Amino acid sequence: MKSLAELATLREQMKASMNMRQEDRDKIRVVVGMATCGIAAGARPVLGAFVDEIAKRNLNNITVTQTGCIGICKYEPVVEVYVPGQEKVTYVKMTAEKAMRVVAEHLVNNQVVSELTIGAAQAE
Repeated sequence: MKSLAELATLREQMKASMNMRQEDRDKIRVVVGMATCGIAAGARPVLGAFVDEIAKRNLNNITVTQTGCIGICKYEPVVEVYVPGQEKVTYVKMTAEKAMRVVAEHLVNNQVVSELTIGAAQAE
C-alpha cells in the first residue's frame, strides 16, 4: 500500500466480496474435494462435469467450488451438496457420469441420489 486511496479501493473490493458471499447463501453450493487425494482419485473430471452440466442447463442458482481435503480419503472423489434449509449431502466415489446424474436428480429435481451417498457406501 502506497496511499490511502489504495487502501480505500481495497476496502471497497472486500466489501463487494462480502456482499457476494451474503447473496450466495441463497444458492445451492456444490463443493468438490480437490486435495491431492481427490485429484488422484479423479476429482478433476468430476468438477468439470458439474460445471459443464450446470452451465448447459443454465442453472444460475448453483455455485460450484472446490476445497481441500474433506477427510474421508478412501471415499474420494467426494462432493458435498448444500441446499439452503436442508442437511448437507455427501456423495462419494464420484465420476463424471455420476456427477451428471446428481445434477439431474438432486439439483434439478430435488431428489437425493441415495445410493451414491456416504451412508450407502458405509453400509456396504
